[in-house]
Amino acid sequence: MTVQLLTLALRGEEDVVLARQRAREAAERLGFDRQDATRVATAVSEIARNAFSYGGGGNVDIAVEEEGGAQSLTIRVTDSGPGIPHLDEVLGGRYRSPTGMGVGISGARRLMDGFRIDGQGGTTVWMAKRFPPGAARVGAAGARSVAEALARSIGADPVREVHQQNQELLHALSAVEERQEELLTLNRELEDTNRGVVALYAELDQRAEQLRLANDLKAQFLSYMSHEFRTPLDSILALSGLLLARTDGPLTGEQETQVGFIRRSARDLLDMVDDLLAASRVDAGQVRVRPSVFTVDDVYNAVRAMLRPLLEAAGPALWWEVEPGVPPLHTDEAKVAQVLRNLVSNALKFTERGEVRVSAARGADDATVVFRVSDTGIGIAPEDRERIFRDFAQVESHLQRRARGSGLGLPLSRKLAMLLGGDLGVESTPGAGSVFSLVVPVTYTEPAAAEQQE
Repeated sequence: MTVQLLTLALRGEEDVVLARQRAREAAERLGFDRQDATRVATAVSEIARNAFSYGGGGNVDIAVEEEGGAQSLTIRVTDSGPGIPHLDEVLGGRYRSPTGMGVGISGARRLMDGFRIDGQGGTTVWMAKRFPPGAARVGAAGARSVAEALARSIGADPVREVHQQNQELLHALSAVEERQEELLTLNRELEDTNRGVVALYAELDQRAEQLRLANDLKAQFLSYMSHEFRTPLDSILALSGLLLARTDGPLTGEQETQVGFIRRSARDLLDMVDDLLAASRVDAGQVRVRPSVFTVDDVYNAVRAMLRPLLEAAGPALWWEVEPGVPPLHTDEAKVAQVLRNLVSNALKFTERGEVRVSAARGADDATVVFRVSDTGIGIAPEDRERIFRDFAQVESHLQRRARGSGLGLPLSRKLAMLLGGDLGVESTPGAGSVFSLVVPVTYTEPAAAEQQE
């Protein structure tokens, strides 16, 4: 729907001024703010001047159009001149005539929301400015009221228009100064923020260096401590072995029991020292992966040898399984064996009856091998399944009090699994047993090499 507001003939310079005035007045009466009214007036002035200068005159039609429920102020400027031979270049802002033609058209196009031009056999320019958000809808009665007001307006007054343009220019300059001040304020805020970020990064670097030094000192301390502890502990184990072997004569039953307690306590303490040292070295990044090619049977044999002291006592049955098709691994055999030893020894400690089963199978992606250690023991409550992988965390139970430990075996095992590029998880049902799953890549890849491949 289109409602005509005003039609002006362009026969002289004063008509160009009048077209500018009427376009601004129409925009203001329809609810446009000062800046949008100035944009409309400037665009109409440029196109009307082109029609008069290059087309020998023409007409300016001002109307309100509605499409899809949205209303726009539209201006149509027509002339009967020779048209525009370089229209595409003019609209693209690439054409400049000796008289400057083209600048006004491209400028007017940027000021309006809609712009169409036909430059063949005369020129017709259609421009539109959408009604601002919140503006009242203009019906037929409202449009007639605006049209009547425009018709009653006085004729063109060049002096008044120059004064108006000066006011618009001052207003534009004021807006530019305000925007410039806002940008300066924003730049100062950004500079302050940047200084804060730089200071924060410097503090983080300092904290990271302090943490690195603390880790180095901890690793060094634990290394010295393990060395100092290992010598007397080895002596206790050797001497208790001599006593139990009755090298210096027979022992009474009570003496043999006490010496056995001493020997087991010394072995537990030695294992705790080894776990502390290994965990600190992993945290400090001082553990190297030494890959070699080995089979699952190879690592099973190594674990069985390490577990022989635990297997001497009566307890749950221990089974070893390998599914067909499991390939040889190229990774650190000692670390895989260490993790499996920790898992199996834990399963034996917390399983009073039933069995412990160790199995190996090819992973779903064919790039990993999955070792599973399942037992029929006491199980682990859901809220404790992640806590057991924290340093020194232990789950209270009647077996925990009997099977003493450091609480470092499972955290160390997960760290070693991640060091090899794999992971360690658990599924468990309290009272029914647990299944620990160790995922190990078939081929170990250095972390730096993996980053380069990405």
